[in-house]
Amino acid sequence: KLFFTDYGNAAKVERCDMDGMNRTWIVDSKIEQPTALALDLINKYVYWVDIYLDSVEVVDYQGRKRQTIIKGRQIRHLCGLVVFENYLYTVNSDNFNILRINRYNGTDVQSLARLDNAKEIHVYQKRTQTAVRSHACEVDPYGMPGGCSHICLLSSNYKARTCRCRTGFILGNDGRSCK
Repeated sequence: KLFFTDYGNAAKVERCDMDGMNRTWIVDSKIEQPTALALDLINKYVYWVDIYLDSVEVVDYQGRKRQTIIKGRQIRHLCGLVVFENYLYTVNSDNFNILRINRYNGTDVQSLARLDNAKEIHVYQKRTQTAVRSHACEVDPYGMPGGCSHICLLSSNYKARTCRCRTGFILGNDGRSCK
């Protein structure tokens, strides 16, 4: 699945399949400007920062179990968000402080460091990487991912795929080659 935020005409948090199909709103009320988004892959939760409401909130992958983690002036101007173990890590774009927020107890907020011009944050740790299994976009004997001549996108599950073409090309009748 692909999770993303939108604050155009109607602010929302959404999800869809990797090929863009099955687009579903998971949060569309009491939300104004959702920006940074982070996933808890193990427990299947979506966290987001709303920079207009000065809040960090969470829902499950279906948009249920909504909770406010933290709200208020102390978390203004947050950008970037990542989940690691019991904490959310984010960057304050005003002063470039890296903040650590306890995701179970929003009153536990610590400033860890200040980095000049920091706008995003990532955690790379082996336990956060899901195991790779065989999938529909694996390279075939001819070197083509999923049998697609240009781009292979996973669809509704790891066994299904959709072929797409680079800009300037169109998908052929076979659904795999680009012209």
